[in-house]
Amino acid sequence: MKNKILIPLMVIVALGAFFSFRYVHAAGSNTQQRRALVMETVLKTIQAAHFSPRPIDDTFSARVYRGMMSAFDGEKLYFTKAEADMLKKYEFSIDDQILAGSTEFFDSFEAAYLRRVDASEKIYESILKKPFNFNTNETVQLNTEKGPHGEETETLMLNAEKADYAADENSVAERWRKHLKYRALAKYVDLKTEQDKKKENKDSANVKTLTNAELEAKARQDVLKSNQRYMKRLRKVKSDERFAFYVNKLTETEDPHTSYFPPVEKKAFDERMSGSFVGIGARLNQNDDKTTVASIIIGSPSWKQGQLKAGDEIMKVAQGDKEPVDISGYEIDDVVKLIRGEKGTEVRLTVKGSDGAVKVIPITRGVVEIEETFAKSAIIQSKNGPVGFIYLPEFYADFNGTSGRTSSKDVAAEVKKLKEAGVTGIILDLRYNGGGSLNDVVEMSGIFVGRGPVVQVKSGHSSPSVLRSRGYDTALYSGPLAIMIDQSSASASEILAAAMQDYGRAVIVGSTSFGKGTVQKMVSLDDMIDAPTRLALANSAGAEENASLGSLKLTMEKFYRVNGGSTQLKGVRPHIDMPDPYDGYDDEELGERHNKSALPWDEVPAVSYKAANSISNLDDVVAMSNARIAANPTFKLISENSHLIKKKRDENKVSLNETQYRKDQEETNSISKKLEELQKNATLLEVTNPQEDLARINLDTASVAKNKDWLKALGKDIYIAETVNIINDIKKGGMKVNMGTGMK
Repeated sequence: MKNKILIPLMVIVALGAFFSFRYVHAAGSNTQQRRALVMETVLKTIQAAHFSPRPIDDTFSARVYRGMMSAFDGEKLYFTKAEADMLKKYEFSIDDQILAGSTEFFDSFEAAYLRRVDASEKIYESILKKPFNFNTNETVQLNTEKGPHGEETETLMLNAEKADYAADENSVAERWRKHLKYRALAKYVDLKTEQDKKKENKDSANVKTLTNAELEAKARQDVLKSNQRYMKRLRKVKSDERFAFYVNKLTETEDPHTSYFPPVEKKAFDERMSGSFVGIGARLNQNDDKTTVASIIIGSPSWKQGQLKAGDEIMKVAQGDKEPVDISGYEIDDVVKLIRGEKGTEVRLTVKGSDGAVKVIPITRGVVEIEETFAKSAIIQSKNGPVGFIYLPEFYADFNGTSGRTSSKDVAAEVKKLKEAGVTGIILDLRYNGGGSLNDVVEMSGIFVGRGPVVQVKSGHSSPSVLRSRGYDTALYSGPLAIMIDQSSASASEILAAAMQDYGRAVIVGSTSFGKGTVQKMVSLDDMIDAPTRLALANSAGAEENASLGSLKLTMEKFYRVNGGSTQLKGVRPHIDMPDPYDGYDDEELGERHNKSALPWDEVPAVSYKAANSISNLDDVVAMSNARIAANPTFKLISENSHLIKKKRDENKVSLNETQYRKDQEETNSISKKLEELQKNATLLEVTNPQEDLARINLDTASVAKNKDWLKALGKDIYIAETVNIINDIKKGGMKVNMGTGMK
């Protein structure tokens, strides 16, 4: 299996020699030359090794152009028509520029964008100096989306396909006025509501009441401060970060999951995938240019050393006995860079405690494990016996070689705990699980079906290869099994859910999954250039991270179910559909189905496989659950709420009249209030920890409190409650379980 997976990577390494003669001229001391080298290397690698590369032509160029304009100014609040027209001349020439080693479009775009950011600051400051009238009958159209730096913004939605850019500065200012008025109205209504609630309290006599005019002024001031904070963050974004975003617009023309990672981001990606990193284990906050400790990670070097506390302000950072660096005014990412380092080295923090005392705390860096990343289990009591629950946030693997932990081993360990506890069935929760290690999902499948084919993997011009679980001759657990998925369950989550569905091994419950049926490999771009170019790049680098071109997460394969079908676009459809609170949102936001650059659905021949530990009464189980869901008032309200969300999103209109705005808000909030009331009065599930976990949980008060909150959240989860019923229905159908082993 390993050889089959690694073959494409061997091909890529061989391609380095093929590309190298083109790149020697590009290496130099110039930033533009380095960027040209990155672009050319990225596109050459894609053309050589992508599953289904698209041509680098005028169509490619137009997609990149539209992608940049939409990402940075999709609501047309910044660029005037004159500036947009100036950039439009590049619409069909970006491909030619890249081939010529030019970054002209990016340079022109960045300069124009920064000019408009400066102009917008003057516009919103001027507008927010004057009071708004919330009695006029105006409306604004809104759209919530991700900005170019990952920020979520609720902005004017002018329908980019139809609306033109503002004709002049006055038109831009009018768009900003409506946008700011909406935000000020929302804040104003919140402030009035909060004040009214305080008046109702017993000590209302002590409440300082503000007039409507004072509340309106405060609302504008709050919006101004919010804009200023955002602008401050925007100005701290470096040109290299904007360029990396631009390169990702190049890669996104191929498919949504081919991505460029600068060296720093690649390191962060590896840490997220492994669930561990080398550092001191302190979570940091930043406010008003002060960096403070938010919390200490249990078991980390900081926790073991014992002196650093939540609330401490970090003032200076020193590497061992070297001169300390004053970090006042540093961005939090730069502070983290100073604190991180090699395992076994010492960092000395000068901190001010909550009592005002200043001291130097030496901490030896070590491996920090992020427990939130890892699988964990709980036991849910039901009328028919205890039901095991396993939460798996992602299919992690140890790419850094630090912790050695993998999701397949950890899930096996949790299954063993639950069997020891005598559970009558197991629920595996893959909701919000975006995927991860392909090897781990294959091995994890063996826990439930033993040896056998799990998934087929195919590169662009080859026949499918079959990946088989080999870790278990027979299933480690063969009792009742339910797998929970939702619209965010993607990639490896879909492989596992699909395999268990095809084998008849588990009941899949929830909503149709994301629809990501592609496999990515991380490719170092440095391997694509020859030794002289690498040396020239290293010699010209102004910073350590600039000595590397970064990496490319490249879509090289697609995976297919053992029955031959792909999960690409279509996802995995559950046996039992549960109302999803996010049904009101667009597929483009929560799934791959409407993404224009997504690869198509297709199928390959099925492989030979036999049903394993299948559920004999599946049809009855589905029918009983559907009847309960239809009769459940909470599920009915969730459906009603999602339909209302969809209706409002389709309309996209919000009134800027206070009376109408309040009426619309009351309609939206009425369902939420009913849901809160139902959940408040619902009977909670009784949830406990496996006995083996108690020693780890009871290490300190923070761990105890966090665990208590988790168990409480599980107990209130209506989806888990219904899945417990499903497990009990499976057991009724004759899947007999030995209470001592959890096996048939």
